[in-house]
Amino acid sequence: MRFFVVRKPEATILDFFSGSGTTAHAVMRLNRQDGGRRQCISVTNNEVAADEQAALRKAGFRPGDADWEKWGICDYITKPRIAAAITGKTLEGKNIEGDYKFTDEFPISEGFKENAEFFTLTYETPVAVSHNRAFARIAPLLWMRAGSQGRRISEPPPRGWDVVDTYGLLTDLDKAVAFAKAVEAKGSIRIAYIVTDDDRRFQSVARRLHHSVEPVRLYESYLMNFRFSMGR
Repeated sequence: MRFFVVRKPEATILDFFSGSGTTAHAVMRLNRQDGGRRQCISVTNNEVAADEQAALRKAGFRPGDADWEKWGICDYITKPRIAAAITGKTLEGKNIEGDYKFTDEFPISEGFKENAEFFTLTYETPVAVSHNRAFARIAPLLWMRAGSQGRRISEPPPRGWDVVDTYGLLTDLDKAVAFAKAVEAKGSIRIAYIVTDDDRRFQSVARRLHHSVEPVRLYESYLMNFRFSMGR
């Protein structure tokens, strides 16, 4: 990995079959070595091993049950391993013994100056999304799309718009002027999410934004993908 990103201290590494989380751990190690701010997106299912599945079914558990899911690779291995790498402690709060070796050597218990968030992917109905009833559940995706930095907008803003570190959200198009001014004043906005099903109004808001800000018509892509998958 160093071979590819040694000159890319802000790189984002995608590990779509993360398993035990080794790639994320390696990104932390590399960042510590050269002061980088690389990010790692780790994706995995929560599969339970075949032998354990048989035992769990015999005990009366099924996929989706808490006592089933806790033995899945994500909940039992990936998340704890990444958390332990950052904190340098076991789940019981004890310092992890031993040292990192090779290029640089330091106690594992020192951990890393990193942070992590864990999300569970679910399916949302198109009706709930189009009526803005599923915003809280898709909010992490908007934050990640904008770079996974700074504050996250977790709920629809009461005033009709909000601007955080790297992105803005406009839910009330009558507030477009105030929103555009706030985006310009912030100076660090990469993406402006605009909630509307009216293409002309979307284009009107987009024209108010600086060319460095990417306007995204929120929910359009999700609903279009749903129609394609249903053969409509």
